[in-house]
Amino acid sequence: QLQASGGGLVQPGGSLRLSCTASGSIDSIDAAAWDRQAPGKQRELVARITSGGSTTYADSVKGRFLISRDNAKNTVYLQMNNLNREDTGVYYCNVDITERLLTYNYWGQGTQVTVSS
Repeated sequence: QLQASGGGLVQPGGSLRLSCTASGSIDSIDAAAWDRQAPGKQRELVARITSGGSTTYADSVKGRFLISRDNAKNTVYLQMNNLNREDTGVYYCNVDITERLLTYNYWGQGTQVTVSS
């Protein structure tokens, strides 16, 4: 239902763009978020976007990350700039999807981001 992609290995200071695409009998994608889990740490919220486009960010990524959405493509993006080693982890998308007038919450499978020189 949700396919996340775009992770990889990047040097400190580099950029990546993650994508999360919903598929199936979708009426709309609503609120969406990206979480991450670093090795040995709890999963944390990185960024969130409402159905209306309002965004919130973790303090650690403000000014570097940008969450956006393309409703026509049922896709949510996370543009990550000026990456540092503390951004390493598995990134998960979490999306509320309305199907046949009912709203369900889905998690993507996770995509690995490694920041290393």
